[in-house]
Amino acid sequence: MKIAEHVDSTDGFLSKLALYKALALIALAQQGKQPSPKLLENCIQELPKPQLGEPRDLRALRMQPAQEDVLTMSQTLDKLLARDTVQVELIPEKKGLFLKHVEYQVTSQRYKISVYRRYSDFDVFHEVLLQRFAYRVVPALPPKRMLKGVLTSVSEREFIEGRRRALGRFINLVARHPFFSEDELVKTFLTFNGSDVQTKLRDAYKKTGDEFMTNRIATQAKEYLPADIQAQFSTSRELIRNIHNSFHKLRDRAEKMAERSKENATDLLMFGRELSALGLDASSIPSLASSQSTWGTLRQSLKSLSVEFAVLSDKAAQQGRREEDDVVEKLNLFLDLLQSYRDLCERHEKGVLHEHQRALHKYSVMKRQMMSATVQPKEQASVEQLESRIVQQENAIQTMELRNYFSLFCLHQETQLIFIYLPITSHILGAFVNSQVQGHREMGEVWNELQPKLGCLFGGNNGLKPPT
Repeated sequence: MKIAEHVDSTDGFLSKLALYKALALIALAQQGKQPSPKLLENCIQELPKPQLGEPRDLRALRMQPAQEDVLTMSQTLDKLLARDTVQVELIPEKKGLFLKHVEYQVTSQRYKISVYRRYSDFDVFHEVLLQRFAYRVVPALPPKRMLKGVLTSVSEREFIEGRRRALGRFINLVARHPFFSEDELVKTFLTFNGSDVQTKLRDAYKKTGDEFMTNRIATQAKEYLPADIQAQFSTSRELIRNIHNSFHKLRDRAEKMAERSKENATDLLMFGRELSALGLDASSIPSLASSQSTWGTLRQSLKSLSVEFAVLSDKAAQQGRREEDDVVEKLNLFLDLLQSYRDLCERHEKGVLHEHQRALHKYSVMKRQMMSATVQPKEQASVEQLESRIVQQENAIQTMELRNYFSLFCLHQETQLIFIYLPITSHILGAFVNSQVQGHREMGEVWNELQPKLGCLFGGNNGLKPPT
């Protein structure tokens, strides 16, 4: 450090003169002298040469780069959303056909391409994606077919539309995932235009294997995990469970509001039709009532009201669609992600962790058998066979331990992903407020236009509030 203080290293670089000066000071320090520029001034003969050892020993002296923080995901929600936006639409000529014939046009904004996929293609893609990224949040697919009893409450067309929306959420979560988005599987699904995408996807997986086999830090994952990883995981899991429950309730309420807007549209339409039906009634007015009754005039005014109320109905229907598309869909997207996180936690506990425990139990049984074999004389071949099995089991346990730590490593990253997505709350709330503001403004404009048209119906302000 003292030598570095005496050597000019402007902008982090050494000039040739500064390097020679540093080497000379090192040589003087090796002689037991305090390194100082004055020592160099007193050198009459050539500068002393430092002892640097063999060139091969210099490799150990190379400056090591600062260890990268591979555990922390440096992402923002805006960055994730900007990765890609994928549209999933029913192919027009296929609309209304049976489920097995439904096809989808999948259009990736990132790759600027449209491909055609059936549900079975999504199914195979989901299967290989789960095999490749077993330790990551892989969103679930919507059901392939309608369950028994569903037809009584949901039409086939509504079921197909709901499934299209769910497939859209699935592929967008996958296309925006920090690790999936750059994988060959995802690119193949979004861009391959050949006749058999399913074979192409399976072949792509066979070439690479699962993430544990390809991730460069998979076998060192334990080194990057904090000491209290289990406590952190338990705390985060409980918090995310509570968030999931709250968002589930928010989604249910948003769905009810969207449904009420649609029902309001129907009610307004029917209300207007009934008013018009009254106006179109050509029945003659009894003579006893005709002298005092204004019904004849009122009836004429009611004839055209179905048009006005049809406009109100259309505005209410638009409000319902906005609430469904902008609010409910965003809530469902985040709920799909939260549910896939819960599924991942279960896979970790019931999969890798459980298999590791079973392997340890099997190993302890083998060791007891081995101890029994050494005490009681047995054939040499059977003892050697048992020893071989024990070695194989030890290797399997070692691999499982590495996989277990890698699974925890991935879980830690996927937990971060959930919190990166949490600001979507502001997107949802913004969409909700904007939808309400727009809906009420548009409805208000129609009501205000309607009010003066009804002036003839309200003699002496009867039925109308005086202006404030």
